[in-house]
Amino acid sequence: MTNAELKPNLLDLDLADCERLVLGLGFKAFHGRSLFKWIHKHGVVDYDAMTDLSRALRDALRESVEIRLPRIIHDQPSADGTVKWIMELEDGQRIETVFIPEGRRTTICVSSQVGCALNCSFCATATQGFNRNLTVGEIAGQIWHATRQTGAAPSNVVMMGMGEPLANFDAVVKAMDIMQDDFAYMIAKTRLTLSTSGIVPNIYRLREVSDVSLAVSLHAPNDALRDELVPINRKYPLAELLPACKAYVGADKRRRITWEYVMLDGINDSLAHAKQMIRLLEGIPSKVNLIPFNPFPGNQYGTSPPERIEAFRARLAGAGIFTMTRKTRGDEIAAACGQLVGRVEDRTRRLGRVAVAIPAEIPLDGRAGAGKAAMP
Repeated sequence: MTNAELKPNLLDLDLADCERLVLGLGFKAFHGRSLFKWIHKHGVVDYDAMTDLSRALRDALRESVEIRLPRIIHDQPSADGTVKWIMELEDGQRIETVFIPEGRRTTICVSSQVGCALNCSFCATATQGFNRNLTVGEIAGQIWHATRQTGAAPSNVVMMGMGEPLANFDAVVKAMDIMQDDFAYMIAKTRLTLSTSGIVPNIYRLREVSDVSLAVSLHAPNDALRDELVPINRKYPLAELLPACKAYVGADKRRRITWEYVMLDGINDSLAHAKQMIRLLEGIPSKVNLIPFNPFPGNQYGTSPPERIEAFRARLAGAGIFTMTRKTRGDEIAAACGQLVGRVEDRTRRLGRVAVAIPAEIPLDGRAGAGKAAMP
C-alpha cells in the first residue's frame, strides 16, 4: 500500500477530531472521547479491546482509519537511569526520544523533525541535515511509547529533541494539545516546554494559540557570535528575538523565558560574555540554563572548565538572574543535549549527510516536506 492509499492515522487526531470522526460514521460524539481515551490514556490500539465501543463502531473504525505508531527498534539505558529510544517511522526514517528520571520527576525529550535545517555549529543533530517534519502522530507517538515503557505518563515534556519545533508549527502545536488533554497524558502547561532557536514570527504565533513554557537556544550574548553559533540569527537577530520573547511572557509575572546557553571553551564563556548577557536580558523575566558542551566526533569545540562555568553562573546570579548549570545526563549513550545523533548507527534514508544552509525562507506553515536540505 502506498502512502497515498494509507487510511488516516488516529494518532494524528486530537479529541475534537475523534469526536467529528465518530459523528461522521453515524455514532454519538461521546464515543469519540472514549476512542481518544483508549488510545492515549490506556494505551490500547486494538479496536477489539475497546470494550465500551459497539461492535458496529469498531467495524466502522477498522474500515476507515488505522492506528500507526512509530516502532521502537533499539533502547540504550544509561547508568544514571536515562534511556534513549530509537524509533523507526513508516518510511524507514529514524528519530530519537530520551527518558530522563530525576527523583519523582520524569522528563521526556521529544523530537519534532527528522534532522534539522538550522545548522547550529555545536549541535550533533545538525550534521545529518534535514529530511522532513514529523506528523502529529509521530510526535504524540513518542509520548505514547514513553508512557507504555515507563508505566506512567511523564511529569515533564521538553520539545528539545531532533529538529526545530517552530519550523513544524502546526503538527507540534496539535501534538502538544494532545499531551495536555485530560483524556490523554494530562501534561500541565507549566511542565511542557518548547525550545526554539528563534524563528521570531512563530514565537508570536505560538503566543496566540498556546501557553506552554518557552525556552530559547541563545548560546551567545551578541549578534556577531550568535551568527556563527546559531545561523538563524542572521535572519532573526537579537533585536527581533528579544522583543518576541518579552511579548510571549507578557504581563504574567509567574512566567519566565528559559535561555539555553551551551558553554564552549574560549568561545562564549568569559566574564565579558556574562556581562553582555546581563545587559541583554534586562527587563525580561528569565531563567538561564548553562549547559556543559558534550563533544562529538568532528566538532571543533571544547567543554568549558567547571570553574569557568561556575564563575559565569555566579556573575549572572549576582545580577539577579536565576541561573543553573544543567547536570549532564546520559553521556555514555550519547543522549545528552546536542548528541541525539551521536554514536548510533545511522541508517536513515536522508538526502545526504551535508552541511545545511539556512533556507531563504524557513518553513513557517508546518507542512511536512518543506525546507529541504541543501545539496552539494
